[in-house]
Amino acid sequence: MAELDADLDHILPSPVLPPFWAKLVVGLVAIVCFARSYDGDFVFDDSEAIVNNKDLQAETPLGDLWHHDFWGSRLSSNTSHKSYRPLTVLTFRINYYLSGGFYPMGFHVVNILLHGGISVLMVDVFSVLFGGLQYTSKGRRLHLAPRASLLAALLFAVHPVHTECVAGVVGRADLLCALFFLLSFLGYCKAFRESTKEGTYSSTFWVLLSIFLGAVAMLCKEQGITVLGLNAVFDILVIGKFNVLEIVQKVLHKDKSLENLGMLRNGGLLFRMTLLTSGGAGMLYVRWRIMGTGPPAFTEVDNPASFADSVLVRAINYNYYYSLNAWLLLCPWWLCFDWSMGCIPLIKSVSDWRVIALAALWFCLIGLICQALCSEDGHKRRILTLGLGFLVIPFLPASNLFFRVGFVVAERVLYLPSVGYCVLLTFGFGALSKHTKKKKLIAAVVLGIVLINMLRCVVRSGQWRSEEQLFRSALSVCPLNAKVHYNIGKNLADKGNQTAAIRYYREAVRLNPKYVHAMNNLGNILKERNELQEAEELLSLAVQIQPDFAAAWMNLGIVQNSLKRFEAAEQSYRTAIKHRRKYPDCYYNLGRLYADLNRHVDALNAWRNATVLKPEHSLAWNNMIILLDNTGNLAQAEAVGREALGLIPNDHSLMFSLANVLGKSQKYKESEALFLKAIKANPNAASYHGNLAVLYHRWGHLDLAKKHYEISLQLDPTASGTKENYGLLRRKLEQMQKKDV
Repeated sequence: MAELDADLDHILPSPVLPPFWAKLVVGLVAIVCFARSYDGDFVFDDSEAIVNNKDLQAETPLGDLWHHDFWGSRLSSNTSHKSYRPLTVLTFRINYYLSGGFYPMGFHVVNILLHGGISVLMVDVFSVLFGGLQYTSKGRRLHLAPRASLLAALLFAVHPVHTECVAGVVGRADLLCALFFLLSFLGYCKAFRESTKEGTYSSTFWVLLSIFLGAVAMLCKEQGITVLGLNAVFDILVIGKFNVLEIVQKVLHKDKSLENLGMLRNGGLLFRMTLLTSGGAGMLYVRWRIMGTGPPAFTEVDNPASFADSVLVRAINYNYYYSLNAWLLLCPWWLCFDWSMGCIPLIKSVSDWRVIALAALWFCLIGLICQALCSEDGHKRRILTLGLGFLVIPFLPASNLFFRVGFVVAERVLYLPSVGYCVLLTFGFGALSKHTKKKKLIAAVVLGIVLINMLRCVVRSGQWRSEEQLFRSALSVCPLNAKVHYNIGKNLADKGNQTAAIRYYREAVRLNPKYVHAMNNLGNILKERNELQEAEELLSLAVQIQPDFAAAWMNLGIVQNSLKRFEAAEQSYRTAIKHRRKYPDCYYNLGRLYADLNRHVDALNAWRNATVLKPEHSLAWNNMIILLDNTGNLAQAEAVGREALGLIPNDHSLMFSLANVLGKSQKYKESEALFLKAIKANPNAASYHGNLAVLYHRWGHLDLAKKHYEISLQLDPTASGTKENYGLLRRKLEQMQKKDV
């Protein structure tokens, strides 16, 4: 392999860096590329996997992590995506504990450091891939092909397609998987340090350790199991010196020398293959048992090609997706957080011009495979084969070949396959340098690629710092993606810009007329703007398209209630609860409907159900207290208020409601204490001061009553009840002054 390093001498003309300094350079470059994302927010999938995931919080037993999926749902649930990554979730939980809450900086810093560490590890991996395995008498591996390994590691460290994994906290699954994947590969390499009889035990130990690390990688992300296949390929091609072309030729010619091939009589190789096969089968069996109810259920919008009726259409589109993944590795300029929902329209016939892309992909792959099999140079064969192995094998779980995946294209799944791309690219630069006189031009191209990729990483990391930047950056890449418009609309709605949000939601529905979540959110905004007729039409369409969409049923009920269509509203609420039995907000709204219909007992029962399902449901508690108060059940209202404050002790609205009840029960001192506590928590609430003034008025503390009436009227001069009570107090004070005179 000195030949490849010599070819790269013109590209990396500096003196060969010792391994330590090479790793230091690669690690620093990797960190610099993505350092801009260190203070970013939680964006996109981070909300569901981290912020809304109860598995991160101390109240959830650690054992639950082994029964839940990546998003915190039970694996046995039919709605679970079956993404089983307990070790990744455990690192999130540790981050949460050390940060003292959901502070994203700590999460981002860990991701950046992980990428730096993986890039450093890549120097050793590429050294093995380019230089082969050679050990000193003391068992230390020689660092061969230093220039090739340094260049490939730099190309890996600065690849912009890694931004999603590094800058998006959820990408830690891919980073941890890659870390243990590479450790498993390097561990497998250590099985060949010795060839003595004593070394047989050592070899078995390292193979078993490699299988264990592969299992750890799989517990970080499912892709990790593919390291066992890669280790097998490495063992057969590099250690066993297996020549595929030679074997095929001998089989075709029925050559008797085939029986004497050393590899076929190599008991050590067969034993290692047995261990790898058994380990992989065991992992798959355990994984299948853990999944519980079978594979996850994805919808057509997640992966439209997999729902195509024609096998030919499915095959063409799958291959087109592969070509897009290859293009992202070759030219990572058009990057998008999501490639679904119309971003990549289906190819429905071979006359579509995009078929050229998949033809180009297979032309290149077949060319590389032929070179890997037919070259007379054994080193060249093995570099190309291992490069293709790293490119293809880790990508197989995302290929739709074995099972349907829940995405069209995902940049995160290219983190490990990019290792193979870097091998092939580095080898290509070496071959170009060898066969051309314009070596300075090639060196300039390589330097340009590294610098441009670094710049792209910095820019893209900045886009991942906030949802607004991330979503808007996707518009130029995937303007036909309904989810992009939906997410921009949601982001605008969360910031209170409803007018702009409506525009993006309408565009999302236009691009995908079956996008029920966009219809639901648009219907919600229209409901708040009192555009009830259109809101009802949208929500009715949403539940017609997806009959089990509980949130849309509840929102439809709210709209129907506002339109005074009470029977229809009750039916909608009941349907929502039927599809989501634990739905406290729906019980709360059902209680409001019953209260409007003066069905007080039903209202109290509905609100009680809401508080049982969600003990911190302040609105349901408040409504129970107010209804009991208004119907004269003061003792019961007081009991409910005390129960509520016991569960939510710092809720000022509950303090206010209970203080009103205590005041009517003539428990003035306790009522006053609660009013003052509520005012301290929310000093600008006019009603709090007004009702405290009424309490003082009844109690006979007229000066204090006057003071709080005046504060209340300053905060809300239009409060007619407070004006009237203040007038009564002033007249009473004037009468008292006249009597004193």
